[in-house]
Amino acid sequence: MTSDNLNLPRIALGTWAWGDSGETGDGYFGSSLTRVGLQEIADKAHAAGFALWDTAVVYGMGRSETVLGEVLKRFARSDYQLSTKFTPQAAGAGDDPMGDMLEQSLARLGADSVDLYWIHNPADVARWTPRLIPLLRSGKVKHVGVSNHNLGEIGLANQILGEAGFRIEAVQNHYSLLYRSSENAGILDYCRNQGIPFFAYMVLEQGALSGKYSRENPLPEGSDRAKIYNGILPQLQVLTDKLAAIGQNHGAAAPDVAVAWAIAKGATPIIGVTKPSHVDALVRATRLSLSSEDIAELEALADATNLNTRGWWEKDMQV
Repeated sequence: MTSDNLNLPRIALGTWAWGDSGETGDGYFGSSLTRVGLQEIADKAHAAGFALWDTAVVYGMGRSETVLGEVLKRFARSDYQLSTKFTPQAAGAGDDPMGDMLEQSLARLGADSVDLYWIHNPADVARWTPRLIPLLRSGKVKHVGVSNHNLGEIGLANQILGEAGFRIEAVQNHYSLLYRSSENAGILDYCRNQGIPFFAYMVLEQGALSGKYSRENPLPEGSDRAKIYNGILPQLQVLTDKLAAIGQNHGAAAPDVAVAWAIAKGATPIIGVTKPSHVDALVRATRLSLSSEDIAELEALADATNLNTRGWWEKDMQV
């Protein structure tokens, strides 16, 4: 087992959108990004104490890792933690596809090691999990986790690693007010009982729960998320209004409350940051304490939407 502990943050910084080209309406998110703006985000995050950056090879097929590495190179390596992923579906045909993908990630990130390395999607747990072991032993990977795995797959991965003296040290799944499959399937309870941090992505449902968007002000046309969410924005209005109302009582905004909800549920949210103001929002979210009544009302309103926001790449965790 690696001796240095993973420095678990209350919130991790997501860079999925950093894989877009930066042109409005282009790519999955359609965010307008500039190198100067991303550097300002990194500076604010550093000053606020947010240090864990999450990326993946498939976020822009290397673009996110490259941009992140360039933005962070002005900081000492000890000042931040890197989290990236091996995606089996994108693996090459060589003798060591996982090792090869890691080396490519390290080159793009400008790093000698990553603090947290994930198997991104389950393809063959028995095949791919053992390949993490030599990477851990080499020191190029400090800690390992699994993403989009169901409870049985998490248990099998943990068993395989345990036989070599390691363990799953993090689980990362889609988890939001609208999509609580990991909770219903017992994954959150498993992680809590095993002392495994649970990381939640898409907490804001790619901005649909931010309260910023509506039928009159839709998500950026031409982006993939617009195709998914613009048609259901009217069904989210009551929920986002409630998020905003709770936020107003605490000097915060709707997305801050959605993030605070995830923290209250025991998760570490991974929140995409594409504007410097997003870092300020995360600071507010960490200071926000929701009552049990607030949590229950938000979950009831979310359930009343009767929406299933499971991504096309995800399987139902309860199967």
